[in-house]
Order: sequence, then structure tokens, then C-alpha cells
Amino acid sequence: MPTRTLLTALTALTLLVATPALAAPAPQAAVAATWDTDRAAAAYAVNPAAVTASGSENAGTTPGLAFDGDGATRWSSNFADDAWIRLDLGTTLRVDRVTLDWEAAYGRRYVLEISRNGTDWTPFYTETAGTGGSVTTSTYPQEVTGRYIRLRGLERATPYGYSLYSFKVYGGEAAPASTTRTNLALNHPAYSNYYQHNGNSPAYVTDGGWPANLKDDATRWAGDWNADRWVSVDLGATSTIDTVDFYWESAYAVDYLLQVSDDNTTWRTVYEPSAADIAARRANVQAPADATGRHDTVTLPQPVTGRYVRMLGKERRSFYNPAPYTAQFGYSLYEFQVWGTGGSAAATYPALPGDQSGTYRTTFFDDFTSAALDRSKWRVVRTGTEMGPVNGESQAYIDSTDNVRTQNGELILAAKYCKGCTQAGGGTYDLTSGRIDTNTHFDFTYGKVSARMKLPVGDGFWPAFWLLGSNVDNPSVSWPASGETDIMENIGYPNWTSTSLHGPGYSADGNIGARQTFPNAGTIDQWHTYAVEWTPTAMRFYVDDNLVQETTRNKLESTRGQWVFDHNQYVILNLALGGAYPAGWNQVTTPYWGLPQSSVDKVAAGGVQAEVDWVRVEQKQ
Repeated sequence: MPTRTLLTALTALTLLVATPALAAPAPQAAVAATWDTDRAAAAYAVNPAAVTASGSENAGTTPGLAFDGDGATRWSSNFADDAWIRLDLGTTLRVDRVTLDWEAAYGRRYVLEISRNGTDWTPFYTETAGTGGSVTTSTYPQEVTGRYIRLRGLERATPYGYSLYSFKVYGGEAAPASTTRTNLALNHPAYSNYYQHNGNSPAYVTDGGWPANLKDDATRWAGDWNADRWVSVDLGATSTIDTVDFYWESAYAVDYLLQVSDDNTTWRTVYEPSAADIAARRANVQAPADATGRHDTVTLPQPVTGRYVRMLGKERRSFYNPAPYTAQFGYSLYEFQVWGTGGSAAATYPALPGDQSGTYRTTFFDDFTSAALDRSKWRVVRTGTEMGPVNGESQAYIDSTDNVRTQNGELILAAKYCKGCTQAGGGTYDLTSGRIDTNTHFDFTYGKVSARMKLPVGDGFWPAFWLLGSNVDNPSVSWPASGETDIMENIGYPNWTSTSLHGPGYSADGNIGARQTFPNAGTIDQWHTYAVEWTPTAMRFYVDDNLVQETTRNKLESTRGQWVFDHNQYVILNLALGGAYPAGWNQVTTPYWGLPQSSVDKVAAGGVQAEVDWVRVEQKQ
């Protein structure tokens, strides 16, 4: 049940302005030769003995055939769930992504692992529900550095062995400490506050390459659709920096700050484009199909010192004039070079959080037995006040006991119809309904969240039980960067509900979700319990205590986008009428989008309501 907010301007900062030079500081031929190269195929070509495996199906499917660069040949393992294949890359690399091209005999469950010595292995991608095909796993934001790489099978999807056409590895050697001037950022850890999806993570701004035309969709960082976005590089140690090069895709920054830091917390601004340069960049308006990027070489007036270097965006390029909101994209940067001396190849990504210890205890509970809604726990949400219209829904949410009340130990969210009777947020509505949330009363991070509910049957009725990131109303964040957890959604069909996650790279129709059909002819107008267990490493959804969706942080970030479920969310219960989700299924356009006349008649007749027996949040303490 997504919601969106508008953007605001950045806080002003004190700036030191320098004039950018025009030429690149040094040739990159040696580095460019390995950029975006399949390092597994390169290692195999040098040393075919670098590949070993648990076994092969026959002499025509030996392990080297997964690394020979020929998409028609393949390795097929011995017929065992624990079969494996490994490669000595010949040198220590920071791996940024791996691509597996499966034949019909694929792995249902398997693990990708990295090792520095060939003995001690660290998993970096775990697949629990593989479907074959071509799978690309990005490693950001994990530290995946080593000389040896391995695929270890856990469960085959067929009676045959694991069968791979290709096993591709991309990455490069991290720049070491240097007393001579060099690009200290090469293959070093990079970070950003937000990015569009896993294929546009900040890791790609230090991988050593960019397309010559500054236009192709090659490896790059892309911020989401907000001006307040940054990307930074960890040089590994305090360094002396004299020049920074940015190789931008067409969605470049019109205005930005170049900053340095010793501790990754306190930043010093050392450069901003001049007013004339900003004006020229702003005036360069071209349609996306015609636009190209630019190369900024920032030569500082005098060298500066710092370990971390950051580009903080202030204004995005426009592609039309005048520019509607939809004509602006996130910042898009192919490469971020930092020239100077110092640095260290020891820079690493920090360890990701593990699961919590402790015992679950109830921290929030309401069984709605009081005479009226407990407003110390719940906020009644109103269209035009706490929120605006969303998703093309037809109702106005209002604060009335006709729509939100407690009754017989239940919460009732009821739909009402009255032609042209309701004014809200500058609009006129025929339909009203109820929505409540715990925002400002109870916001929390991690826990088990559950509710027992009975829902109305009717095409286009859209009840939901969900969580929304508490920073959604921060214009520097907004949706979907806030994160959204849909514990239960139903669009009026009697026998199924759905669950989903929304975030950067997996929002709206592209969410990570599942649909659950009730067993034993169950229906939504019976009592059911809907729940999610939210931990630092996974989201697990349940219907009547049956696991219906499990999404791990590892798989989400490796294959879809950024995990944005590490901060407070709040609980929402609502009954929407029509809108994008129902319309996508029922294709109804009149009398309301996603809501047919038969369902309007049901609302008008009375009794269309979502009933909630109780809501509970448990957290580990």
C-alpha cells in the first residue's frame, strides 16, 4: 500500500570553490584492460588446472567447460546434492558480481563462497529457491575478497547433476598503499545513502572503467529519484589527494559538493562547481535518448588529506525544459577516481548485522475491548490531513465512528457510500473508509507482528495490514526508500491474500512478494492470523502459522536492491476501495478504477467492513 512524498532542498553548506581542469590526469589503459572482464575465464585460460570439482557426469561435461567462454559447453556434476566446483583466480580480487548460467539441471539450493587460502570459506550468496536460468548476484554491501571461489550444492532441482554453461566472476585488485601518485580508489569499498537497484550499487564506481561514449548502460552507480544523494569511497588510510575524476552518465549532477573526511562522519567541503559552470550544466538540456555524460576533472588548488572522499549531490540534470518531475533521474556515475598518495588495500566493507539474541516479549498489544479506539496507541488517518490520495483509490479516509470504531471486542474499519457527500483534501468523494496507524505512538525496529482478521469479499475491496518506514515523510527519504512491509493484502477475492516488500529496486508492481491460497477451502471472511517476523537478516511471512514467504537480506541485496529494513517502522490497518492493485487484476475502470458497480452496491447496502480481533508486536529483549 505505497505512499509517496515530495522532495525538499538541501541544507546549505560552507564551500571552497575551485576551477576544474579539462584533461584527465593519467592514462588508464592498463586498468581499462581488466575492467568488466570475466576474471574466471581469464584465470582458466592462463591455467586450466585452476578448476577443480567434486566430479563430472561424463568426459564431455568436465569442470573447465564452465569457464571456457563458450556458452554452448557445460559442466555437469556427479549426481549428488553436495557436488561442488571451485576456481583459483590466480590473484586476490574484490569480487563485485557473479553470473551463473544454468542448463536445465539447475540447483534449487546452493551457496557461493570465497576464500583467501583455499581452505577457509566464507559464504556470500545463499540460494534457497532457485529456478535456473541466468542468475547474477551482486556482492555489495558485503566484503567478498579472495583468491578462490566455489559453488557448493545443497539440493538439486532435478535427478541429474548441477549443470552450468558458465560461471563468471567480475572484480579487480584493490589499489595498494602508494608513495607515488595513483588512483587510490580503484576497487576500494564505495558507499551511498540510496541506490536504484543491485545492478547500480555504489561498488561499480571504483571498478576501473567506463564506456568511451559516456552513454552506454555499463557498470555504474545510480541514485534514486532524489537530489539529496551521495556516493563515497574509502581509501583505506589517510591520503594526500590532489585530483578527483568523475565519469558521469547523462544523468549527471548539475551542482554537487566534493568532500573529504577522516572518520566517515565529519565532512569538509573542498570543491563545488563555479556559478558559471553550474549555469552551463543546467542549460545543457537534451532528451534522454540524445543526452550523453561528461567527464569532470577536479584539480584542487592545493592537496587535501583524508581517508574518505564523497560526492554529495545538490541538483540533478533536467532532460526537458521546463522539466516535469518525471523528467529527472537519479545521479548516475560510472567511475569515481581519487588521485594522490597514501591509501591502503586493507579497506574493507564492514560486517553485516547478524540475528538478535534474547527472548520475544510483547511490547504492543490491543484487543479492542475498550468502548472506543485507544488513541494513546492509534492515530486515525484522514485524507487531506495526515495523507493525500494514493494509488488511484476511490475512498476518502475520515475520522468518524461510521468508519472507525470498536465493537464487541473488535476493531471495525467500515466502508460507506454517499454520492458527493464528502469533501477531503480539496476533492469530493462518494466513498469513505477507515485507516489507523501507530505512527508517533509506537514505532519499532525488528520483531514479530501479527493480527487476527476477518475481511470482506467483493471485487476491488482492498484491506491491508502492513508496516511503513517511519522516515517516509522525510522528503530526503520518501517512498520507497523508507521501506514497506505488506503483511497481508487482499483485493476482494475470497480464497487468497498476498505479502510483499517494497524498497529501492523492488517497489510497486516490481515488489518482492508472494500470493497465498487458503487450504481446505478457506476464505478471507473467516478468521485468520497474519504475521511477519522481521529480523536484521530476513523477513518471514505467515498465514495461520504457516510460512508463506521468506526473503533474506542476503538474497534481496544480491539480486534486487537495497535492504531498507534496518530502522523504525509503524503498524497500519486500512480498508481501501479500488485503486491500482485491484485494477491490475480485475481490469475495471468504471464506475471507479478497480471497483465495479456490484461492489459499490455492496458498500451502499452496508456491512462492508474489515474486522480485527487483536494486534500484537513482540520484540527480543
